[in-house]
Amino acid sequence: MNLREIVVRQVSMKLKQPFQTVNGLVVIRETIIVEAHDDHGKVGYGECVAFADPFYTPETITTAWNMMKYFLLPILNKQKVSHPSELHSLFQSIQGHQMAKAGIETACYDLYAKQQGVSLKELIGGKYDEVESGVVLSLTDDVQKQVKDYQKKGYKRYKLKVQKGRERETIESIREYIGDTPVMFDGNGAYQPEDMLHLSKLDNLNLQMIEQPFRQDDFYYHNQLNKQMTTPISLDESIKSEHDAFQAFELEAGDNLNIKLGRVGGYQVALLIHEYSKVAGVPLWCGGMLETGIGRAHNVALASLEQFTLPGDLSESDRYWEQDIIEQPFKVKDGKVKVPTEPGIGVKVHHKRLESRTIRKFSHAYEQRA
Repeated sequence: MNLREIVVRQVSMKLKQPFQTVNGLVVIRETIIVEAHDDHGKVGYGECVAFADPFYTPETITTAWNMMKYFLLPILNKQKVSHPSELHSLFQSIQGHQMAKAGIETACYDLYAKQQGVSLKELIGGKYDEVESGVVLSLTDDVQKQVKDYQKKGYKRYKLKVQKGRERETIESIREYIGDTPVMFDGNGAYQPEDMLHLSKLDNLNLQMIEQPFRQDDFYYHNQLNKQMTTPISLDESIKSEHDAFQAFELEAGDNLNIKLGRVGGYQVALLIHEYSKVAGVPLWCGGMLETGIGRAHNVALASLEQFTLPGDLSESDRYWEQDIIEQPFKVKDGKVKVPTEPGIGVKVHHKRLESRTIRKFSHAYEQRA
């Protein structure tokens, strides 16, 4: 692939309203946008979805920025890159830092697809023209006020952020407004082994799933809970590689997986997990990280893959932003989002907004090798 320069920007986006989970409150969403430029004026865009604080993963905006600037991008100069899939093996000398790696890799995938004149969906082998969308409700959301609008858009499921001990109350309350639409809740790893009985008593709530009840490095207690419940268990933070996915299902620790490009390190690992899941018959869905429209476009492309059979966290751009940094924000109609068909991620970046929201940036020249 033709690659001339990588530009990295730290961007600040104010949320329309605060987003609260048991692990943290987000008011200003700082993120990193990566641009991959070629010699012919084409630009590929990626997003590093690390947060400013390490409440979700150890990675932060600061660690990702430094990893890109001082370690990952200099590695690119060591050999010629013919295809963005090669970045995964190229970066393997660096332990961890999946979100930083994914920021660079997703930008290169977008650029390569644009150079080939194909959509990202086509490049990665996507199947679906539309993908089903779910909506996430934070602890600070006014459910009664907001849910009417969500019902009009036909969201296929509701994911709730809950407080431990108040799950039943929260779920029964929202069902007064949404009827039979599937509901799940996200544990965000907040439960302990002593909460096993409490969780098992929620089995009669007829939930679509419970996401990541126990800590991210715990397969054992997920397995134990899975044995006690008919409610499907979904794994999120536990899955950072294809080997994690393999272990999870060999150990029967979960029934389906939430795949996030940032958490697993980009497309190459996500595609490996997808191939394994096809063979094992494991349903997948695409999680969200309060991305801008750039990150959302990558998520929609990922969710077009065959094994992504469960609704993802793919709500409309204006769910979070007054003005996104893409020109035509994503819309949900009848509970679905259309997968872009234009080359690359298929959306146009609003350059003036992107520039106005940029706090700092740096560029790294790529030395072409024969």
